[in-house]
Amino acid sequence: MKKLHLFLFLTLVSFQLSAQRKGYWDQKVDYTMTIDMKEKSYQYDGKMKLVYTNNSGQALHKVYFHLYFNAFQPGSMMDYRLSNISDPDARMTNNIGTKEKPVYQSRIASLTPEQIGYQRIKTLLQDGAKTTFKVDGTLLEVTLAKPIQANSSATFDMTWEAQIPEQIRRSGRNSKEGVEFSMTQWYPKMAQFDEFGWHLDEYVAREFIAPFGDFDITINIGKDYVIGGSGVLQNPTQVKGYVKKARPVVKNDRSSWHFKAENIHDFAWAADKEFIVEREKSKGGVEVFMIYIPGKKTTDNWQKALSYTTDFFDFCGERFGAYPWPTYTVVQGGDGGMEYGTTTLITGERTLESLVGVIYHEAAHSWYQHLFGINETVDEWFDEGFTSYVEELAFQTLFKKTSPLPDNPVINAYKSYIKLALSGKEEPASLLADYYNSNYAYSNQAYNKGQVLAEQLGYIIGQEHLEATFLKFYDIWKFKHPTPNDFKRVAEEVSGINLKWYFNLFINTTRKIDYGIQSLSTTEIKLTNKSDFAMPLDILVEYQDGSKELFYIPLREMRGEKPVEGFSSYQGATRTTLEDWFWTKPTYTFKTTKPIRKATIDITKRLADVDDKDNVVEIL
Repeated sequence: MKKLHLFLFLTLVSFQLSAQRKGYWDQKVDYTMTIDMKEKSYQYDGKMKLVYTNNSGQALHKVYFHLYFNAFQPGSMMDYRLSNISDPDARMTNNIGTKEKPVYQSRIASLTPEQIGYQRIKTLLQDGAKTTFKVDGTLLEVTLAKPIQANSSATFDMTWEAQIPEQIRRSGRNSKEGVEFSMTQWYPKMAQFDEFGWHLDEYVAREFIAPFGDFDITINIGKDYVIGGSGVLQNPTQVKGYVKKARPVVKNDRSSWHFKAENIHDFAWAADKEFIVEREKSKGGVEVFMIYIPGKKTTDNWQKALSYTTDFFDFCGERFGAYPWPTYTVVQGGDGGMEYGTTTLITGERTLESLVGVIYHEAAHSWYQHLFGINETVDEWFDEGFTSYVEELAFQTLFKKTSPLPDNPVINAYKSYIKLALSGKEEPASLLADYYNSNYAYSNQAYNKGQVLAEQLGYIIGQEHLEATFLKFYDIWKFKHPTPNDFKRVAEEVSGINLKWYFNLFINTTRKIDYGIQSLSTTEIKLTNKSDFAMPLDILVEYQDGSKELFYIPLREMRGEKPVEGFSSYQGATRTTLEDWFWTKPTYTFKTTKPIRKATIDITKRLADVDDKDNVVEIL
């Protein structure tokens, strides 16, 4: 190819695959850390070299780090949150009342000085010069020795000491299943700075956003421990557990574990003396590690889960874009399940179905949180909801062997969302994740309403366009920090349909969808919108002669139409597109050319109608 043609070709590809937002930029972080564990006291010393690249276009006079372990102290914001929310996380509280009249007490409140978590910064240099810093809860504020100018880098050298808290939430020591060290959210982590400014969220309960970068981590620990963690282990023949004929290098009864990971935004690991390591490669070449404590409650299910996990990466690679890292590691630990860069820590004493389900959820976060650095403190439904959507499609396809999938494969999420919508406890999904009045509302908004948004989007733009949107979004936004609006814009570009009304009403309000068939005669159907949320409608009409016709009514705001869909429920039905419906008009009437026997609003059940009792009318 000639140089000019090559240049034009590469320019076109770069334009097509670049972020669609004009002026988009990302900061970059590269961590090199050495960790010296003090296993008996549950403490460690850390040494970090962090190269921070400022691509923001402005000079920075301060930077900030997260010190997550500081949340595990009496009197912290997390402690008070647990004491004052109506339905606190049971994993983090004790019921000192009765079953009938529970009284919840934060487990953090009773931690002794030997049980708390902390990260104490000893020294912090910027390009060799001293900085001024102060700790404010779980945040470290650093006044720089000199500004980091636009389009330049600074190198931070930090030393710190830390104490690992008793296992309370995600990270900690001595889990209920006997895992000694669950090291998540464990290091001073550079906060995210982007077009919205610094993200300085106190660690209260939820998760994180962070810049992408490379990690080079060395962990010095007792020779009898096995470690599972993010990235690729660089010295498997020199440590215990990974290679059958390994000759571990031991110095003063200690081993050094060396991990590297590229282009991730968090690093996690766990360690225990009883861990064993199993591995298998997916057809697409992803090497999956399963690291757990063997026993009657674990071994059989963890071994069976391995092949289900490799299949998952092949499935998602086709539907949502190729997994770009060489490894993924599932480690027993933590207090449930939590995603990190190329790894997850989950509790291990589960049924096979539960184990596979949690693995699928946390592995799905490799897309919706780790490939796309979504800010879950702001857009929790985008992260957890889309992850749950991916999980459910994979679980039904691979574990339950459901083929074909139902017209609405996430119908259970719809049921949970509708229950929330009618409970009086729903809050807008755009609410900051930490600020919900109840965990019930947060969980259903994030995990269930987010799934509904995705599946219902397919109802609006068409299933084929939905699948194409996921793949194009991957091409444009991998290794970046997209917002929900970026996903909306991709869906609009793929489908040619305007979606402003849908995303605004479904995310920023608690308005509900409720349609009904107001009247039905042999040749006329009158529909009514009983709610304040307008949607396009599919009306399946079954005629008295046995034939079927699908009447499609677009919404005026869409400025377009979805294509014909091939659902089994529509088999044998011709599609007729009617005049679009205005959101300002509460009723809509149309006629048929043949006698009607039965009419159904959305037979696929993808419309999140909160009261569908009047969605089916039959002439007897």
